[in-house]
Amino acid sequence: QMQLAESGGGLVQPGGSLRLSCVASGFTFNMYSMSWYRQAPGKERELVAVITAAGHKTNYAESVRGRFTISRDNARNMVTLQMNSLKPEDTAVYYCKRSAQYGNPEIWGQGTLVTVSS
Repeated sequence: QMQLAESGGGLVQPGGSLRLSCVASGFTFNMYSMSWYRQAPGKERELVAVITAAGHKTNYAESVRGRFTISRDNARNMVTLQMNSLKPEDTAVYYCKRSAQYGNPEIWGQGTLVTVSS
């Protein structure tokens, strides 16, 4: 069964840091690009960061560039999102996603809630 399981969300003060993790199972992880998305209350889901299969290329939403870092460990089937200098507007449910490639559909995790508040 193909699955993505996120963890690491929680409550953090403005200016703080959090590290989100997403562990994959049931597919060949190192073949797929992986992404983090987020959805704030009352807003559409948006792309936060993406990393290619081998981890050589990354891209970020303008709103998080310079503060967030996406990385992956293909030996552990894991993709992470290091979030620094967090702002209240970063509050959202964060989702891990496997890209649709090789004729296979995308896969989403269940999400993890990040709340940035004093």
